[in-house]
Amino acid sequence: MKIKQSDIAASAVHPTQYPSELLPQIVLFGRSNAGKSSLINALIERRNLARTSSAPGKTRLLNFYRIEAVATGGQPLLFYFVDLPGYGYAKVSRDERQQWLKRIEQFLRSDTPKLCWQLVDIRHQPSPEDISMYRLLHDQGYHVTLIANKADKIGRNARAKALSLISHTLEIPLADIVVFSAVTKEGKELLQGQAESYLLHLCEAQ
Repeated sequence: MKIKQSDIAASAVHPTQYPSELLPQIVLFGRSNAGKSSLINALIERRNLARTSSAPGKTRLLNFYRIEAVATGGQPLLFYFVDLPGYGYAKVSRDERQQWLKRIEQFLRSDTPKLCWQLVDIRHQPSPEDISMYRLLHDQGYHVTLIANKADKIGRNARAKALSLISHTLEIPLADIVVFSAVTKEGKELLQGQAESYLLHLCEAQ
């Protein structure tokens, strides 16, 4: 899949602010500072379209990025990357965290087709919030790709143990975890391929 054009389409709080153009969505979930924005920038090969910050909790809106791409076979593909507010950031008030969760749940109730990618930091055991979000998505019938992000920050010798801990904690097979790094671009082609397959499947089903 080759990216031809990418732009911010909307930053929303309420469904009335979502983009009016109904396109398939690839939705990124993760704790604050999990690297969702960096992943988007890496996949679309733009440095700063999705805003990144070293300060957790910066993304407080649902950000829709409209992507024009071309599949390997030449078919045009239109979709949104959707960067959701990070969950589980302790320095934000409980009321605000609850508001973020309500926005996410409201967003998930919309009928637009969604491919869900959940990011965790490969260096740490998934948190209770990670587990809760993973189960919420599955309970609502979504298939979730689990992305172990920031792979450049862990040594090769520690990787196997870290992935085993993630697999055990979330009760998912090791083979279902995608290892990714926005720095080295490890996992980039795999995720682009998954996105392309998903979008082509939707086109064929229409």
